[in-house]
Amino acid sequence: MPRRPSYDREDLIKRARDLFWTRGWAGTTLKDLEHCLQMKPGSFYAAFGSKDALFEIALDTYANDGLNRLKTLEAELGPLETLQRFPAMVIENEDAPAKACMLAKTLLELQAHDHPLAETANQHLLRMEDQFAQLFENAQTAGKVDATRDPKVLARRYQSDLMGLRVSAERKGVDAQGIATEIANSLSQL
Repeated sequence: MPRRPSYDREDLIKRARDLFWTRGWAGTTLKDLEHCLQMKPGSFYAAFGSKDALFEIALDTYANDGLNRLKTLEAELGPLETLQRFPAMVIENEDAPAKACMLAKTLLELQAHDHPLAETANQHLLRMEDQFAQLFENAQTAGKVDATRDPKVLARRYQSDLMGLRVSAERKGVDAQGIATEIANSLSQL
């Protein structure tokens, strides 16, 4: 009978996600992963197969966490309030190893090399955009956003604003909180 692994897979994935999020795909070596996860090469390959496989799992985890956070917020606050609160949340998250979006960073890093993980990141960004569109549509149904506005167009603009905010939050001397407030306030005018 094979031995059961003596590690918490979810914890390892979160640690790998944070390392990849901070350093990117190219900036993270197998040695970095082995050190961070405290695994020997054979155990690493047995658990995850390859660096690319673990990176994809980390991207999936990151994206699913974001979608779940939005759904939880919507249940608590409603759709418009979720859209208004989310910009501040993404830059105030003290548990995040970086302010910039891991999906956007991955897309920018790997698309130029035609790496398949760039398309994985892009698909996750499209899913997130769909979730934003659903929030705008729900806000329209609730009478909080002008029903003549296209929720998909609003979602694309909102996602673009969030990406810019998250890059700005990485820069020194930029009032990212002020930008987050501006994004939230602009939603009241829709």
